[in-house]
Amino acid sequence: MPLPVRPPLSANVRAGLCMLAAMAAFVVNDGLVKLASEDMGVGQILAVRGLMATAILAAFAFWLGAFRPLRTVLQPMLLLRTLADILATLTYVSALRALPLANTTAIFQALPLAVTLGAALFFGERVGWRRWTAIAVGFLGVVIIVRPGLEGFTTASIYVLLSVVCAATRDLATRRLPAGIPSLFISMTTALAVSLTGWAMLPFEGWQPMAAPQVLTLGCAAVLITIGYVFIVEAMRAGDISFVAPFRYSVLVFALLIGVLVFGERPDGFVLLGSLIIVGSGIYTLYRERVRGGSLPATTSLPGRAGAMAVVKKIGDKVEAE
Repeated sequence: MPLPVRPPLSANVRAGLCMLAAMAAFVVNDGLVKLASEDMGVGQILAVRGLMATAILAAFAFWLGAFRPLRTVLQPMLLLRTLADILATLTYVSALRALPLANTTAIFQALPLAVTLGAALFFGERVGWRRWTAIAVGFLGVVIIVRPGLEGFTTASIYVLLSVVCAATRDLATRRLPAGIPSLFISMTTALAVSLTGWAMLPFEGWQPMAAPQVLTLGCAAVLITIGYVFIVEAMRAGDISFVAPFRYSVLVFALLIGVLVFGERPDGFVLLGSLIIVGSGIYTLYRERVRGGSLPATTSLPGRAGAMAVVKKIGDKVEAE
């Protein structure tokens, strides 16, 4: 008896799943970077991790034929995206050294609101009142966690807010990239640019000797940030920004788990309440998407998809061939 055929996922739901995968990879990477920051400066972390990530992405790009001419990196939107990503990474890692992982992640959750606002103002993307409400409620959960009126913002907190502005610019620029530029190529150029920035900082910070544990830590971080790069580009290109943005809130749940299990952080009642509100807003947004129905079937061919899904498919094809 043939199995029932499941309806294909909409492009938005698929993009949401990609965002979940990216957030999980990023938060574990953050934990590893926080561990590494105990022994070395920000520039060295960006330089070494970025070099490893670039090597991984370059290997995949060569394998999948995702390389493009050098002049492609001069495309205005790609230049803007790359610069914004450099600044977002630099400010975020700087904050990560001084703040608990959960706190840094919580403040960063202002990003979905900034991205959705930018999409509505600059792209004219239609955002219904239910989505606005869900995102606003999610942001209220962030405020409950941060409690700025009780604790106040430190310099490190301001670094996170600057990172939010830069990351929002990066994500909005991603939506305006030409379709012919593969996601994998975008990720590779971003990793290379961040690495070069780190190397440029070394004369001012100095180089700390690295033993095997530090190299392994940054190596694992490079693998995870590579996964995050690919999936976040895929998510931002495949779905509506206003739908995909709330799925970033899932990173807070991952950060709470890492903070408790690795760093011994103990979230209080405000953190737990805020987390429940944030997760609830994301679940409601997913429910609204199912009620509305997807605008694009999963089988639709999206231009420039040399990202995560292409990697998985190609790997599967090669395994079967061998």
